[in-house]
Amino acid sequence: MAYQPKRRKLTAEINVVPYIDVMLVLLIIFMVTAPFVTQGVDVELPQTSTAKTAADLAEDADSGAFIIVEVDQNGGLGLSVNNGDMEHGLSLQDLLVRVKAELEINPKSPVLVGGDGRVPYSEIILTLDALNQAGVSSVGLMTEPLDS
Repeated sequence: MAYQPKRRKLTAEINVVPYIDVMLVLLIIFMVTAPFVTQGVDVELPQTSTAKTAADLAEDADSGAFIIVEVDQNGGLGLSVNNGDMEHGLSLQDLLVRVKAELEINPKSPVLVGGDGRVPYSEIILTLDALNQAGVSSVGLMTEPLDS
């Protein structure tokens, strides 16, 4: 019998381990750089032409009552309930007590915060934060309608 050499089959295999390593490195790079990319987004704020007036909000509420908190240009606080006279010169604690008392009487009353255009934005945020900590869950911001 004559010696017959074994025939080898050619197999074509792709080693995918280096590709997986490259994909993991790219994934890490994208995860690290993603937060930096989203910080510089330009935002165009919506216009107030479709905003509801205080009277419309009062009609939408079951009780028809609404609470308006105002911050004047000096940071002073004022309160008006049901379109009544504005009480000026309230402290933040007095304002929170009055708002909570009005919300106990009419729990579905909308609370609106309006600020003078010259007041620093931080004063509005401090007022919103205090209302939130006092348990007021929904607060709207007041604006003037656009002149058409």
